Amino acid sequence: MQAAQTSSGDTWRVLTVTLAIQAMVSMAMLTVPAVAPAFAARLGVSVSLLGVYVAIAYVGAMSASLMSGQMVQRYGAIRVSQVGLLICAVGLVLVMSPALPAVVLGAFLIGLGYGPITPASSHLLARNTPAHRAGLVFSIKQTGVPVGGMLAGLVAPPLASYGGPALAIAAVAVVCLLCAGLGQPLRKDHDQDRDPRAPLRAGGVLRPLRLVLSHNGLRRLAATSFVFSGVQLCLAGYLVTYLHNELQYSLILAGIALSVAQVGGVVGRIVWGYIADRFLGSTRTLVVLSLIMAASTVAMGLLSDHAPLFLVMALAAVFGVSATGWNGVYLASVARLAPPGMAGVATGGTLSVTFLGTLLLPALFGLLSEAAGSFAAGYVLTAAPVLVCSVVLWRAWVTEKQG
Repeated sequence: MQAAQTSSGDTWRVLTVTLAIQAMVSMAMLTVPAVAPAFAARLGVSVSLLGVYVAIAYVGAMSASLMSGQMVQRYGAIRVSQVGLLICAVGLVLVMSPALPAVVLGAFLIGLGYGPITPASSHLLARNTPAHRAGLVFSIKQTGVPVGGMLAGLVAPPLASYGGPALAIAAVAVVCLLCAGLGQPLRKDHDQDRDPRAPLRAGGVLRPLRLVLSHNGLRRLAATSFVFSGVQLCLAGYLVTYLHNELQYSLILAGIALSVAQVGGVVGRIVWGYIADRFLGSTRTLVVLSLIMAASTVAMGLLSDHAPLFLVMALAAVFGVSATGWNGVYLASVARLAPPGMAGVATGGTLSVTFLGTLLLPALFGLLSEAAGSFAAGYVLTAAPVLVCSVVLWRAWVTEKQG
């Protein structure tokens, strides 16, 4: 990770900007899952197809993340973030349509807008963050993802109950547009390193992935994120449907549970970033996270419809602490391992693998759950790949210690 080039005040200003943008695109991604039962009923399709919707969105996200390094170098991180917000808004408008082809295109565009946001913000933070604060700063920035999920869980279900899912989706589109406009005054100061003559090459799309695959540490982190991101989306994408359809919670109460999980993610990202910086280091912190994540998936799957409400909410919080709390530590590790000046490129490469996990695993989760007749079974089965990651990470830490 390159040395910070500006003052501590600049670090926190950049952090505030990137946090807000991250929250908005996350809200755009999670609004449909937050109102999934009503959304599926409006289209006349099975709610199990939610996994397909999520997969389509992450095809867009994965494609955009591979292009993001070149785009940031040429246009600047703030401009790329603004365009991402605009594309998310267009995608949300299309998703409001009752026609399935428009919904498919809209899901892809939402992902396309979401994909470059994290590489762009990593580029900004890597230039403005001292190494000893990286874990905490990146973790705080990544709280934007659960903050967006929390907002989706709190805002979208009541709006959907009042005026239908289209009203909830339209409201989020408007907020994305407003956020894109508010970012314009920041471009002069924070896009100074852009190079308008930087080439955009088709061959450059694979450059971030080649960088990751050629580096042992980055390759291991990317593989771990493949599983962790899938589990995170199984929590965020299916929790409302699971609680509403199988445990008989109202849509609003199930949305509150999703928000509680996202609050856990906010707290978790900050706490885990601090723990990684001050005590355990990134690898051991990810090991602890994976163990808590595996235990949470099993516990979630074992819930019964007689479980006390406080237990369900507490479990949602713990699940969120782990399944949504790992990203900041992970991204700080990627930025630390990246060659100088390549934090955005390395992040784009690892995120292409991360998004592949969100593309494949939630869809597989939905298919397995439908085959088993229960989302509970899907949650229990999810623990297996997480435990494999914990073993891989532990062995990596032992190797690092011996070296």
